[in-house]
Amino acid sequence: MAAEQFSPTLPPSLADSARRDAAGPASSVGQIGLLLSGGGARAAYQVGVLEAVAEIRRDHGLRNGPNPFPILTGTSAGAINAAALACHSDNFDYAVRQMVQVWRNMHTDQIYRADSLSVLRSGAHWLTLLSLGWAVARWSRLRPRSLLDNRPLKALLHGELMPLERLPALIDSGHLHALAVTASSYSSSQHITFFQTRECLSPWVRDQRKALQTRLTLKHLLASSALPFIFPAMALPMDGHIEYFGDGSMRQTAPLAPPIHLGARKLLVVGAGRRYEAPDPKPPPSASYPTLAQVAGHALSSIFLDTLAVDIERAERINHTLSLISPAERIRSHLRPIELLAITPSEPIDQIAAGHIDCLPLPIRTLLGTLGVRSGSGDGALASYLLFEKSYTRELMALGRRDALGRSEEIASFFGWTKPPAGTA
Repeated sequence: MAAEQFSPTLPPSLADSARRDAAGPASSVGQIGLLLSGGGARAAYQVGVLEAVAEIRRDHGLRNGPNPFPILTGTSAGAINAAALACHSDNFDYAVRQMVQVWRNMHTDQIYRADSLSVLRSGAHWLTLLSLGWAVARWSRLRPRSLLDNRPLKALLHGELMPLERLPALIDSGHLHALAVTASSYSSSQHITFFQTRECLSPWVRDQRKALQTRLTLKHLLASSALPFIFPAMALPMDGHIEYFGDGSMRQTAPLAPPIHLGARKLLVVGAGRRYEAPDPKPPPSASYPTLAQVAGHALSSIFLDTLAVDIERAERINHTLSLISPAERIRSHLRPIELLAITPSEPIDQIAAGHIDCLPLPIRTLLGTLGVRSGSGDGALASYLLFEKSYTRELMALGRRDALGRSEEIASFFGWTKPPAGTA
């Protein structure tokens, strides 16, 4: 993948926020933001990238210091990774080690219930109601709300990995400027960014999306990571009433907006899908009718992967256009430059996932098999979001680490890191 370091002005979806100094407090000018996108189990790739960033940082003489990202934003599983960094923003190396430990030893039953009884209670029952018609639900005492039960995830997030109670002190001490996570309201159809920072900021409001300053909790993380249809929605208070939220990647038209609104002037973006697909020199064989798994995988990819690439491409186009006008005209436009470094997988994750389907517990394989997910089929799109198994997450982490280390010079330049003179500690 070609290098992508540029200084774009904001795309149309973000330009409105750039027209006012209120988009970020004066003290935040020049701060670096980190944006972690969604993607379920694909988020293991992000941890590999962060592991490489920590290694590059140590190579430049910076050890056990605070988090280099004062502004942390994430969506879905990326929100969980961003929150894990934020909770230990006083020691970046420690935070990354904790994340690596969790993702390297991941098991499906840490994220959702994978035993036969639980699958029958949720997924199989849900599919039965779907196939027989929802009218039969009136005679059923059990109305499953999702394909899978993700209550184990809540238990995983408790404890040392996600001590959200540390955030106020870390923000007050200057280790962290802001943390933001996004979720999508099934109740109001609005895309909401929940953020926590010290300054009292005026929340931004745009068409079908807005921000809310609040104290973040595990419920916000569970809401942001509630994969549509797959995990249940989460109830959250909004303006004195309750709304139900699902994965923040849904209806996310401007992924770059939250960190910029919070004051980021440099932004590292770690995605969960390849930005550019090389054209296949051979024509594809005649396709058979798509399975439900293929349709679902395609739909999830459009939710999790496409909008981020589109937002970055829009920024590139506008940056190129504005580079053709005079500096004086650019000043009058009131648009601020954003230095952006995007790191995305150099290999197709769908294909990687296809080789690990057999690692899923038998009840999950059986359930997904009803949708057309088969080992050896070559189509791992849907499974790529649900494969919380260490063989798969370790391979994605290794890929993320390789991709980032391959761009060590770009990353060091982005942060302004220089290696210490030879012979110094």
